[in-house]
Amino acid sequence: MITPDYVRLLARYNTWQNQQLRACLEALPADQLQADQGLFWGSVFGTANHLLWADMNWMHRFDGAPGHDLAMKDSARLCPTVAVWAAERFRTDGRITLWAKGLRSIDLAGRLRWHSPLAGGEVDKPLGELVVHMFNHQTHHRGQIHARLSAAGLVAPVTDLFLMPDTAA
Repeated sequence: MITPDYVRLLARYNTWQNQQLRACLEALPADQLQADQGLFWGSVFGTANHLLWADMNWMHRFDGAPGHDLAMKDSARLCPTVAVWAAERFRTDGRITLWAKGLRSIDLAGRLRWHSPLAGGEVDKPLGELVVHMFNHQTHHRGQIHARLSAAGLVAPVTDLFLMPDTAA
């Protein structure tokens, strides 16, 4: 389904997107940052927090490192400020990149089993599909944020993959 090289490309894209998003969040007035915009997670910042929360959860499942106990319903409040969010986002993006660099094809061929409160029990799925889901989930929620920033007349991040700088990650 996917290859380690493709995962590494998506990890690099994720970092690039989040670097741009950080700059947007830092420039956004607090009232616009925290205002309920009708997004799945309310505000632009709530949605950015949820996305970070989800990435931290997926990486806990993928790499086995410690996760967090915050329930999904509280994910929009993961980080209290943009500065805290930026530090956690940087750390999590680095974790995703390091994990992706160490992947082998065989690693993506297995299955992952975990308890999901969202599904109401045990889930067992192909790991490759779940990795695709993590990156797709990122794109989905960053797209919501992008739309809100654009609607507010602000400059939103460049999202076209082919415009990503060719620097090694």
